[in-house]
Amino acid sequence: MAHNQQMNPTLVRVVLFLQLIPLLLFPPSSFALTSQTWWLPAILVVLDIVAMAQLFRKTTAMWPLYLLSFAQGFNIISRLLMLMPQSVPMAEGASFDFLYFTLSIIAMIASSYVLWFIERPSVKQILGR
Repeated sequence: MAHNQQMNPTLVRVVLFLQLIPLLLFPPSSFALTSQTWWLPAILVVLDIVAMAQLFRKTTAMWPLYLLSFAQGFNIISRLLMLMPQSVPMAEGASFDFLYFTLSIIAMIASSYVLWFIERPSVKQILGR
């Protein structure tokens, strides 16, 4: 989309809601209470919801955008750090976790897109920044 075109406000709202998906994109086994990985996506989703609530209240403060960027950026960093330890088998007889690996790559790409999207001047204009 060219810089001189007006961004659609509905598209901005849709992307803001859909940005929760990369934060929650884990294999179902990750959300078991015995797993140690469920709490990070939960915290990042809470941060995102707080930021979106402030954005939809039409606040002119910048911190909600910073909070969204933090959550998406932390999602990318944490997945990079855990990609190989979670995917590559450590025990004898274990197999490569293709599902975890694939979902992590998709989530990192989606988070990167969200970061790029919310930094666009036309999006910031719609959000009142």
